[in-house]
Amino acid sequence: MRNLATTLSIPGMPDWTGLLLLALGLLCAAAFLLMPFSVFGVKARLEALEVQLDEIQAEIRSLALRMGEPAPPRRGPAATDEWVEPPASYVATPARDYAAPRVAPPVPPPAAWPDAPARGAAPSSRSEPRLDWPRNRN
Repeated sequence: MRNLATTLSIPGMPDWTGLLLLALGLLCAAAFLLMPFSVFGVKARLEALEVQLDEIQAEIRSLALRMGEPAPPRRGPAATDEWVEPPASYVATPARDYAAPRVAPPVPPPAAWPDAPARGAAPSSRSEPRLDWPRNRN
């Protein structure tokens, strides 16, 4: 032990200070390794997740029980003896009754090119070369 104390001694300090620092370091390391997870907040988060999981399971159970039950009958609207006239915009007119709705938009007229010369007129100053392919060279 004395040999270990002399090797760990800090110059200018008593021989036992090195051993004391080593013991404190080992104690802190052991406390860190053995520390419960609740110090880091993991325990609280795990408990919150467990509560949420229990709620989800209870909801699934209640939905499963409801799926087995027949659906309650639907009630129709209550019948009234009052008569209300429809607004004038909804009153049927002969034009609305018999006019078929238009399915497609109207077709515009074809484009007219006023600059283009009429067919059979004199060619313009520019003409494209004519290609006679394939040429037979015999």
